[in-house]
Amino acid sequence: ELIPTLFAEPHPSGPTGRALFDEILAELLEGVSAAGVVDGVLLEMHGSMVAEGIADADGHILRALRDVVGPFVPIVVQLDIHTNMSAEMIECADALIVRETYPEVDKAERGRECADLLVRILQEGIQPSMRACFIPMMWGMNQVTADAPMKETIERLHEIETRPGVLCASVATCFPLADVHCMGASVTVVTDGDAELAQACADELGAWIYEQRAQWHLPRRSTQQVLEQVQADGLFPAILADRDDNTGGGAPGDSTGMLQTFVDAGLKDACVLYIVDTESVAACFAAGVGAQIELQVGGKSAPIQGEPVTMQVRVIAISDGQYRYDGPMYAGLEATMGPSAHVEQDGLHVLLVTIREQPFDTAFARTLGLDPRQMRYVGVKSAAHFRSGFGDWAGCVHLVAEPSVHSPWAVTFHNLGRQVFPLDEGGRFDPTLLEEGR
Repeated sequence: ELIPTLFAEPHPSGPTGRALFDEILAELLEGVSAAGVVDGVLLEMHGSMVAEGIADADGHILRALRDVVGPFVPIVVQLDIHTNMSAEMIECADALIVRETYPEVDKAERGRECADLLVRILQEGIQPSMRACFIPMMWGMNQVTADAPMKETIERLHEIETRPGVLCASVATCFPLADVHCMGASVTVVTDGDAELAQACADELGAWIYEQRAQWHLPRRSTQQVLEQVQADGLFPAILADRDDNTGGGAPGDSTGMLQTFVDAGLKDACVLYIVDTESVAACFAAGVGAQIELQVGGKSAPIQGEPVTMQVRVIAISDGQYRYDGPMYAGLEATMGPSAHVEQDGLHVLLVTIREQPFDTAFARTLGLDPRQMRYVGVKSAAHFRSGFGDWAGCVHLVAEPSVHSPWAVTFHNLGRQVFPLDEGGRFDPTLLEEGR
């Protein structure tokens, strides 16, 4: 018998407020306690949550859960590929299984793997023994699992899983913007009662990953540099992904470097998905569909996000933001972007939204009368997940790096407790380390 407790999911942002964290944790623990004696616990977590006063919120949750169910009830957890694995998480869970695809299109598959393992533990007498290799490395943007060298990483992972006694293995690339002691990549391996084998396998793959450490980082290229390449190559539609203003990682979604470059280049048959700008959306609603208005678009959350872009636009459509995904990641799921608007200036289309979210597919754009597949240039605020809904029709895909609060290059880390590649001893990104590591 399955006994559900709760599901809570915020938009990526800063630390969770302590009062809210305590409230959600209490509800989870009350649900487990109310179930009485349970055979096992199946849990989904992100793996890099930080709450006010709690650097390792996932470990904190698992510790509290372990205290409720006792030492002998198996706990199996599915985690995001960007987990910051901690010793507390390893100690308190019986198995931690990280999603293997990026974009993460294997959530259901990994969930089934977790459930199957829990059933095997209960029915077959398996004694899971889990160990981890904590890699002193911040994983860069080169982690799309269909491409090298991440593809080889997963192949090596799967080879480990074929070894006698190994139940499952996982690689977590880390969430690199968390200034906490457990920030960093990791490998976890679960065996049937063989801790030595688990540690040896984790260390083996962890060492190989660290040897490739410079390859996980991609060159930073501006929108202008990428446009020059796109126009030389002539492969359209061209997808330009603003990796450092990725709302999926907690960025504000209103940096203007890409948009300003599109405007300055006079691009037509072009669009940007999405700019988070409540003020501009309100102006569109006030003016109404068909109106010609001047907007100061984006650049309102922080100085590093750039200056607002002055645009003379026509309001094409407005919406309450309700839609249903139809792409590979979330097909059928209802969602909202909040009050939203589709505006156009001389063939450049911009979708303005009020809720921070990245474009997983083209469903929302189409509700506002814009089909990105008909554009020559498509700018997105995303680092990788857009590929699941855009990659199969794109002529080319390029990452661009415009200034944003989301960039690790703009952050000084104070709480890591160890040196993490490619940061210097002062906790700042050091590009010379990338060259030395090649």
